[in-house]
Amino acid sequence: MRTAQVSRSTAETEISVSVNLDGSGTYDNQTGVGFFDHMLDQLSRHSLIDMTIRAKGDYHIDDHHTVEDTGIALGQALVQALGDKKGINRYGECHLPMDDAQVRAALDLSARPFLVWNVDLPTQKIGTFDTELVREFFQALATHGGITLHVDQIHGVNSHHIAEAAFKAVARALRTAVEVDPRKADAVPSTKGAL
Repeated sequence: MRTAQVSRSTAETEISVSVNLDGSGTYDNQTGVGFFDHMLDQLSRHSLIDMTIRAKGDYHIDDHHTVEDTGIALGQALVQALGDKKGINRYGECHLPMDDAQVRAALDLSARPFLVWNVDLPTQKIGTFDTELVREFFQALATHGGITLHVDQIHGVNSHHIAEAAFKAVARALRTAVEVDPRKADAVPSTKGAL
């Protein structure tokens, strides 16, 4: 089984993450940030990666550290679960519509972290959630997951729809990338022989 468990403890947050890349999209995410939990549930459900996440943070300041550190720990868990990356598809992409919003995500599990973020969330808040934290999460995930990640908003006027479309698009791209290619299950998908 391609699984991992990561714990991260700092003066600002306590995070634990467990993942199963060969799951069915089962999730149990409790970060203390309601909208973020909803987005993590979407990430799990649409990637078919089982996720259990627990987070406690310095909410009296804001949600920034909790969201960012969860992205860090989740990225680290993905790296551990992927191991040597033998047999994976490596690449994934998705154009995902959600009502007024359409977001395109493309990614490469390259071990070369890079984020291209062309997403404009028109409001500063979704409920009590700071919309700038959507990018912060994906920056942390890409950096610590070794992911080249491009996220582009094609359309959208509603911040909730745009953010959710981004999470779902990345999830669907991730699902494709982590799946094993039956034609090359014994080989790392690189002419270098390593990722």
